[in-house]
Amino acid sequence: MRQIEKRYKKGVFRKLFIKLCRLLGYELIDQADMSFATSSSQENASILGNKSITLPLGEIKITRKIKSLDIIIKTCTSVNLVTQSKNRIFEEKKSEYTFRTINSLIKSLLYAQRKMSSIKFNITVIDSGSLNDDIKKIEEILNKSSFSFKIINLNLNDYVDRIKTIQKNNKQIEDNMRSTMASIIKSFEMSKNLNDLVYFVEDDYIHKVDSILEMLSVYEKFTTIFKNEIFLVPVDYPYLYQKNYSSDILIGQQYHWRSVNESLLTFLTSKDMINKYYKDLIKMGEIEHSPYETILHSIYNKEKCFSPIPSLALHCTNVNSVFGLSPNINFKKLWEESKI
Repeated sequence: MRQIEKRYKKGVFRKLFIKLCRLLGYELIDQADMSFATSSSQENASILGNKSITLPLGEIKITRKIKSLDIIIKTCTSVNLVTQSKNRIFEEKKSEYTFRTINSLIKSLLYAQRKMSSIKFNITVIDSGSLNDDIKKIEEILNKSSFSFKIINLNLNDYVDRIKTIQKNNKQIEDNMRSTMASIIKSFEMSKNLNDLVYFVEDDYIHKVDSILEMLSVYEKFTTIFKNEIFLVPVDYPYLYQKNYSSDILIGQQYHWRSVNESLLTFLTSKDMINKYYKDLIKMGEIEHSPYETILHSIYNKEKCFSPIPSLALHCTNVNSVFGLSPNINFKKLWEESKI
């Protein structure tokens, strides 16, 4: 049977009608193939920083526009796991997870930049105790990107007097924890002087290519809805499914998001939110709690925090850890795509 192709003639009347719809702020959708006549995109008519459109729910005018995103990555390739001796998923050296974390973030930033060219992206690496060769490798990876970056070699002696760890009767673990806490103090100190959004990232989170774009799209949409700054985490943590509490479910750009009241230390928020809770956040680096993120969770009880379904990033912990491997994502695919 001969196949008949559907063809459209873009007449003068149609072009004028499309222009009129654009001026009036309406969207024309061809129900036959779901293309947007008023948009260059065949998949989504949302204009980041301007409006968010979800079929069939309609349009939200964005009032909270993002100026910049600073990514602060805390690295330490000399320590596998701060308080454990277990092997991580894929059983590679710690440095490999660090390199792939940074590489996956660069790929995700490049993808976001094509859609959000008005936003300025910056990367800062706070390193504590990595081998010189590993630091050179990190610099080499960042140099190949087009993004502004700097690497800070942390001097632990500047912070050691401020840090109080829980006695563990294990000097190595206590030293590892002090190094981690010093990096946390430095990251919050830096974030006070930044321009807008800040994304704190630990060096064992492999990101999907669309993770940054989705988080930024969601941030401007949800803050517009709630008229307040929020927190976002990139991981759908498995341990939260073992807790008996209710979640609000919202629609993001391409993912669903649920409200959560716990996370680990990789999260995105605004400089305003950091300044609001600075005294509390800085205590996370000065006084060790159990669980460690207790202070952060107390903030989530006052402010809104959301997590994606499915996950936007893979936390590379041990395969049996409920704080790591998110359900219903392709771990191997993410790992291979982040290879240098």
